[in-house]
Amino acid sequence: MTDFNTPMHQRRLHRSLTDRYVAGVLGGIAETYGWNSTLVRVLFVASFLLPGPQVLAYFIAWIIMPNG
Repeated sequence: MTDFNTPMHQRRLHRSLTDRYVAGVLGGIAETYGWNSTLVRVLFVASFLLPGPQVLAYFIAWIIMPNG
């Protein structure tokens, strides 16, 4: 769990161990920044309406981000 008294630039991005559907990438982003994980997931799915490498970015994050 992230300590929200820590400045945002000092928080470490990690994959969530508790809030995950696939790999915990979106749950970890939500935990790190204090956002609602459902909102992060909805925005990610909505981003598929725009052109871009969303799935590739997700898999790269899955590989790079450590487990929290």
